[in-house]
Amino acid sequence: MIAFIRGEVWKTGPDFVVVDTGDQGVKVLCPAASAVGMRVGDPVFLHTALIVREDSWTLYGFAEEAQCEMFDLVQTVSGIGPRIALGVVAALSPDNFAHAISSEDLDVLTSVSGIGKKGASRMVLELKDKVRATSAGSISSSHNKRGQGWRVSVGAGLASLGWTSREAEAAMDSVAQSSPELIAVSDPDVGDLLKATLRSLDRS
Repeated sequence: MIAFIRGEVWKTGPDFVVVDTGDQGVKVLCPAASAVGMRVGDPVFLHTALIVREDSWTLYGFAEEAQCEMFDLVQTVSGIGPRIALGVVAALSPDNFAHAISSEDLDVLTSVSGIGKKGASRMVLELKDKVRATSAGSISSSHNKRGQGWRVSVGAGLASLGWTSREAEAAMDSVAQSSPELIAVSDPDVGDLLKATLRSLDRS
């Protein structure tokens, strides 16, 4: 198994990067937010998962080890392959995913492209005993804490701009503490919240 790859960015695409390891160029599929943040010539280190099929060997890469572990975990669910698993990693941070599973928040899971209610229910059933919701910053169930769904949309927006899930979570926590009035309403304005988190990141 190839646990990681290190080298220099030789080429990028919308959902992949080619890494020059010194004696070969290796194509690695990765979340779009990671791919768009890379530039040719930059050093790169990615945690990887190798998917072997009869007709192909495909390497998937992630900036964080927890994302790679999440990618592997999602594929243990019946009927879910690497394409949807990659979409889950692209849409949700490991903390958010774990909390969505443990709180049975199907709305969060079905926000991922390719996952319907049946698939989300199957994920909860098969993974609930395998994940552990972590601390602050995780998305709470819409049934337990009103108005927290904004974190999914804002987190996705920050990811598309190249921020890591850890940076996004810290910024959203900061906004939740400094501007509680923005999230006190039943339907928070995602645009205002995204601007507030970006201001928080600019100050950090």
